[in-house]
Amino acid sequence: MRLPEPYKIKMVEPIHLLPKEERKKRLQAAGLNVFALKAEDVFIDLLTDSGTNAMSDNQWSGMMIGDESYAGCRNFYHLQDTVKDVFGYNYVVPTHQGRGAENSFFSILIKPGQYVIGNMHFDTTEAHIHLKKGIPVNLVIDDAFDTSKYHPFKGNVDLDKLEHFIDEKGAENIAFMLITITCNTAGGQPVSMENIREVSRICKEHKIPVYIDAARFAENAYFIKTREEGYADKSIAEIVKEMFSYAEGFTMSAKKDALVNIGGMIGIKDNEELYNRVREINISFEGFPTYGGLAGRDLEAIARGLKEVLDIDYLRARIGQVEYLGKMLTDAGIPIQTPVGGHAVFVNAGKFLPHIDHEQFPGEALAAELYLESGVRAVEIGTCMMGRDAEGKNIIAPMELMRLTIPRRVYTDNHMNYVAESLINIYNRRDNVRGLKFAYEPPILRHFLAKFEWA
Repeated sequence: MRLPEPYKIKMVEPIHLLPKEERKKRLQAAGLNVFALKAEDVFIDLLTDSGTNAMSDNQWSGMMIGDESYAGCRNFYHLQDTVKDVFGYNYVVPTHQGRGAENSFFSILIKPGQYVIGNMHFDTTEAHIHLKKGIPVNLVIDDAFDTSKYHPFKGNVDLDKLEHFIDEKGAENIAFMLITITCNTAGGQPVSMENIREVSRICKEHKIPVYIDAARFAENAYFIKTREEGYADKSIAEIVKEMFSYAEGFTMSAKKDALVNIGGMIGIKDNEELYNRVREINISFEGFPTYGGLAGRDLEAIARGLKEVLDIDYLRARIGQVEYLGKMLTDAGIPIQTPVGGHAVFVNAGKFLPHIDHEQFPGEALAAELYLESGVRAVEIGTCMMGRDAEGKNIIAPMELMRLTIPRRVYTDNHMNYVAESLINIYNRRDNVRGLKFAYEPPILRHFLAKFEWA
């Protein structure tokens, strides 16, 4: 028996489904790009799980004791104590969100021409690496690209690729290793403790620093507990502490597993010199080190959310809802990344729409069609997101995906039923779905602001 959500609903927000003809007008006005839709145009919003969470009564009550002092607010020190307790790290620098953390941290860590290696960097992470004149390199295992194949930890770093890359390029030319947990671009796929441990060992031998992209750290810990031998009897808190013991620091968008609507941070284990450098540069980008672009009430909500997310009942319900949606789609024959990840179901749009070429963006086309069908908003993770290479050619994505990203504590299983039925309807007439072409293409992170036409 699947247990119900471990909470009851105290407040609701109305949502409305526009008539189909009106949805057509709104999508056309948005340049066929679902990012450009107004939130009020959308019925069920699965664009992202970033900042779209429902906060708890505990978090909302904490907001009422926000200390809005410019320097030294008490909520910062609560956050600092929480980071030490949850991650075992001595230092924290708050930022307005994960991108702020990457911008500040990468400014210090990356020298022009250096490589930044990882399992699979997300789009904004790659953009920040490029902006600092670094070179992002993905070393995820090959099984990650076979959406029909089962592997419990498709977010793992390929250790042979890692050692070969270090030998070929030289450790001195590598700025750092960034392990993304869970690995979003690979389909929200987790990284095993064994893999984190081995990556840390190899990098330590070559004096390469290891950092973690910690946006979905608790979901990764849940998969370790439920899938990796030796961890079934360990608590989520114990697993998190061990995961982060193998790294020297982390960047985090708190808008995911800290269960808040805004915020981020840089965590540093014990390197006081690095901490001071981060604080100094962060003042220019984010603000004084004890508020980092956030109100005191936001810092308090983050501190409380970091503890709430460790609850096994919450994680079982949250990831169980993602699995529930995934099972409905696979039962209908719809190709998705398997096993289902922690925060989203990734539909294999390339297999769903095999008649649409990579450069007509099947993931974008499916997202547009899903909105027209049902008012549901999803997002492409594919060739459009990948951008262009130095020669101006489209970088062809290894997988053409459409991500159905489920906000935390927001939607019910009835919403998931509606999403599944909508996709099944499209699947039954998939041969009629059209591809897209650019009407306007921004030079960087083009998928956010692009405008399309039907191909």
